Amino acid sequence: MSAVLDASALLAFLQREPGAGSVRAVLGSALMSTVNWTEVIQKAAGSEGEAAELRLALESLGLVLEPFSAAQAGIAGSLRGPTMELGLSLGDRACLALAIERGETILTADRIWERLRLGIGIEVIR
Repeated sequence: MSAVLDASALLAFLQREPGAGSVRAVLGSALMSTVNWTEVIQKAAGSEGEAAELRLALESLGLVLEPFSAAQAGIAGSLRGPTMELGLSLGDRACLALAIERGETILTADRIWERLRLGIGIEVIR
């Protein structure tokens, strides 16, 4: 199974939190927006060198970091209204946009995403 990872899901994996096994199961074919990668770096890497090492390690496991495209920006912008009442961030919408564009399921640790009705699969890992 291929999936799009939200930052919260990858952080759960990196920090060995509940739900890490669900992420491990798809990591070999998982995608992540570079916007969400920024969130991961902010929380999991203390320096640019650590971020580079972490990226290499995750890419060696199969994670693909997808550049945030103009098409994804358009999708993310159009999601502001449908996600506003849930308080989703630009990073959240970038993740959603990648999943919508690719027709993939999202893995996230954010339970509020269960309330989204966007025609894509959303799996809450814990």
